[in-house]
Amino acid sequence: MKSTFSKDRYERQLMLKNFGEAGQQKLFESKVLMIGAGGLGCSALAYLAAAGIGTIGIVDHDTVSLSNLHRQILYRTEDIGAFKSERAASFLKGINPEISTLIYLEKLTTSNAFDIISDYDFVIDGTDNFATKYLINDACVLLNKALIFGAISEYEGQVTIFNYKKNKQDESVNYRDVFPLPTSQSTALNCTTAGVLGVLPGIIGSMMANETIKLITGIGEALVNELFTYNALDNSSYQISLKARKKEHSTMPKDRKSFTEMDYDFFCNTQPAKDEISLDKFNQLLLSNNFEIIDIREKDEIPLITEFVCKQIPLSTLIQNESMIQAQTVVIICQSGKRSREAILVLQSIFKDSKKIISLEGGIMAYKKAFYKNG
Repeated sequence: MKSTFSKDRYERQLMLKNFGEAGQQKLFESKVLMIGAGGLGCSALAYLAAAGIGTIGIVDHDTVSLSNLHRQILYRTEDIGAFKSERAASFLKGINPEISTLIYLEKLTTSNAFDIISDYDFVIDGTDNFATKYLINDACVLLNKALIFGAISEYEGQVTIFNYKKNKQDESVNYRDVFPLPTSQSTALNCTTAGVLGVLPGIIGSMMANETIKLITGIGEALVNELFTYNALDNSSYQISLKARKKEHSTMPKDRKSFTEMDYDFFCNTQPAKDEISLDKFNQLLLSNNFEIIDIREKDEIPLITEFVCKQIPLSTLIQNESMIQAQTVVIICQSGKRSREAILVLQSIFKDSKKIISLEGGIMAYKKAFYKNG
């Protein structure tokens, strides 16, 4: 095989078992599109460029601000006011002049998404808003492009791979299978509204780059249809197997024409919040017997629940233990209410409309605080 890359630059990768020159050549011949050059994008881009991805596209029309610098590692103080995509491309060429970079100084829209995405083999979603995430997902589904997905908020981040089949007979899961409806904007948390630990996008972004490299070269077990969640506070993590929904998504555009007519901003701003039950209504529900409470925290998490009877089924094992959930009304409890919203989506994909599944607002911490304050 005649190499088109510098062997000295990639010496340590070429030494790897099951990688070698064949793996490096696959990287050099690949085209990867990064949508969003923020915290996730910066970290992923740096490692993809260093690894030798032949062509990297960067979609971002935003400029660098001072508040970006604690987590967006491609930019310096003197870059404030400059376009992120331009500064990022310049940084990547400094890391690796052998690669090609293409920049798109424009917002991704239904008008340009098809033309931009269609030129690439793999797409990475490093954005931080629901409208763009649904838009990217739908375009990738319609164009049959693998989508490496990442998300972060506060101290927690997630990674998965959507719209990819390991084998022809496999089902491919897309973003709408996990989030059929967007979270209400009033309850959604992102870096702007909730903050984020600076190193977290570096960790998650690096993982996104790793998953991309694994897909391209065929090494290892990529997170296809597997949602990996990491918490930076205690280094805990869990992994959920995802399933495609059998019922067709009613709001999913079916072709390019319906895609260009889709108003994603309107779609994401008008959806109701996920099912939640307030503490008052939960206390009323406790007086009845026609329901079941599921604690989805891990086995060693505290505080223990002693105030009422519940079953403990960790979120990471929900799919394997679905038979343990028998009641028609199910209340999901976690520490603060965040993980329980994820559990609702998992269980709704399993039980469809046969069960009413709701989350306890604020989780067990909010319940304990109110219980002992009033008790």
